[in-house]
Order: sequence, then C-alpha cells, then structure tokens
Amino acid sequence: MLRGTRHNRSTRPDPTREPELFPADEIPATNFSSPLSSSAGPDGPPNAEAPLTPDRNAIPDGPISSDDGLETAQTESNTPPTDPVPTDESLPADDFAPLFARLARSAFRSRFRLRTTERTYIERIGFPTLRRHAEEFVRMRLAPALPPNDGRQTPMRGHPVFIAQHATGCCCRGCLSKWHGIPAGRPLTEAEQHYIVRVLLTWILRQLGC
Repeated sequence: MLRGTRHNRSTRPDPTREPELFPADEIPATNFSSPLSSSAGPDGPPNAEAPLTPDRNAIPDGPISSDDGLETAQTESNTPPTDPVPTDESLPADDFAPLFARLARSAFRSRFRLRTTERTYIERIGFPTLRRHAEEFVRMRLAPALPPNDGRQTPMRGHPVFIAQHATGCCCRGCLSKWHGIPAGRPLTEAEQHYIVRVLLTWILRQLGC
C-alpha cells in the first residue's frame, strides 16, 4: 500500500523575506503601458550604474507633459526646463516647511519611511526615471475627476512614490482635499499635478538626506 505523499515544506512563504517591488496583486490594473510593468523600465534594461541625483534641480520645474509618451532627453536632464512654472493663486507656495510640519503631527502620515529596498531602487533607476514615475502616477491615478477606486488606488508599499503619496497626503482625492486644499470632483489642473509631484519628490529627497 502506497503512503500519501508529504507536502513540500519549502514552498511555504518565508516571513523574513523582503517584499518584492511592484507586487502584482497590489497595483490596480490600468489601461496604459506602465514603465513599471517589467524590470526593464521605460528606457530599456536598468542601468546598474545610473547615479542618484541628490540635488533639487531634479525636481520638475516646468509643466507636466500631457502626452503619454516618454519625456525628451532635455526634460530628463538635471537642467531645469526653460518653460515657466505653472502658477495658480489657489495653490500653496513651494515652501513646504509648514506642510511637512503638519504632516509630522499626524501619527499615520509620520510613520512612513523609505527602507533600504526603496533607497536601493532609487539608486538603480536614477532620479529622472523616478520623477517620470511620479508624474505618471499622479496623471493616471489622481488627475481624473473621479479616479477608479478612489481612496484605495495607491498601494501601501511597492514603490518609493507610493510611500511618499501616503506620507504627504497625496494618495487619493479625499486626502488631497484635506491636506492640500485641492477640491475633489473635478480634474486636476497641470499646475496642481506639478505641485503634487514637487511635494512627493521633496519628501523623497528629505528621506534621502538631500
């Protein structure tokens, strides 16, 4: 009589293992080709030598392109675009010190930190690519008047920008209204998208000690 086969214990998940970036079950499906859909990134295989750009010139200083294509090499450089920064009197100034002071008083917002995994990822892809990811997430997940699954569209982990969104109250339209005074129920303007990206990248730079 044959005995039943034993289950292989090695298939059990290792609780000490670092979670992978971009877990498929946490990133909502979208109808566009995301640069995060593979490890290759938008410009081909990641360059292991791509340097982290630890200066604030890497934060976008021009309007966000409305087209879904890749940015030009000029936009990706550390030289600020020559186009004027979009202005809107209803937007907060770019001095984010008061905002970060308020966020620091929130037990929920202040608990978010970049771990070694996210820091290594930023060093691998470089800051210009991280900036493109931030612009894409804001444009596709926040900019519509009624984003799909609003309130749940931003995973809690899996990408440095996701963590920055929760840390800064830029994770959904409700939080944008509460923390930044940007009304829900209408599309975000280019100036508002630009402002959100600057908040996210400034938080990330602060986490990196820049």
